[in-house]
Amino acid sequence: RGRVSRRRAAMSRIVTCVTISARVPVAWMPIIIMITATNMATIMATIMATIMATNMIMAITIIPIRMPTTRWGRNRCASASRQKPAKTTDQPMQPYLKDPQAIYRQSFAIVRQQTAAAALPPDLAEIAVRLVHACGMPDILQDLEASEGFASHAAAALAAGAPILCDCEMVASGITRRFLPADNAVIVTLNDPRTPDLAKQLATTRSAAAVNLWEDRLAGAVVAIGNAPTALFRLLEMIAEGASEPAAIIGCPVGFVGAAESKAALCASGVGAAYLAVHGTRGGSAMASSVINAAALLATADGAE
Repeated sequence: RGRVSRRRAAMSRIVTCVTISARVPVAWMPIIIMITATNMATIMATIMATIMATNMIMAITIIPIRMPTTRWGRNRCASASRQKPAKTTDQPMQPYLKDPQAIYRQSFAIVRQQTAAAALPPDLAEIAVRLVHACGMPDILQDLEASEGFASHAAAALAAGAPILCDCEMVASGITRRFLPADNAVIVTLNDPRTPDLAKQLATTRSAAAVNLWEDRLAGAVVAIGNAPTALFRLLEMIAEGASEPAAIIGCPVGFVGAAESKAALCASGVGAAYLAVHGTRGGSAMASSVINAAALLATADGAE
């Protein structure tokens, strides 16, 4: 009986399904088929789009893409290293002047042609020419200011054996010793062992602290400042505080912080010393030492270049 009852139940379910399917009107069958086909097409399109997108992502991921970069220094050096060296036989060196005396004379001749130094007093004109020769900038004379008689005062001090006080070793190195009329002492205290501690005590720069060590040599000296504005500021402070005045002050510190201001302060200070300054941010050790060299040549009374 159990087997028979289970068979009858199964047959009943089959008959029920068939009965339900049979109840769907025949007229609806095309619509059902169309809906089914549409759904199948949509599903297939979705599958194809997914496959294509996956392939594209894989291609982008796998294939490395190198973006161009701009590195001027490296690219130029690399391109230069890849270039074949020029053959000297194909590109011979152009002729150039080799005689040192001829180079010297021609250099100063060009400076005089390209500047208005001739409009200056003769002694100051010689200093101006050497100043331009040292920096290669003819227009620097537009920024030049000197007290009356500066050249003669500086030359007389050097002739009398005055020491030359420099704010840095580069100024001292630029001074041509054979030009000095009295084997003048050239003094730099920037690297004096006392300078670092003194700078800490005064809470200032080493260049400014080094000027304090000039105090016993200042009277009648020739001061050449071509590097540090703080050195020139400190010199003016010391003179205002009662320190002895030098015979001449050359103010050529260079830079963008305090350089222009320190030189303007020198020219407006009313110090009794003769002075020369190159206004603005331009200046430098070569300029300062060139002024010393020019004054020294004037002191020897030959002015030979």
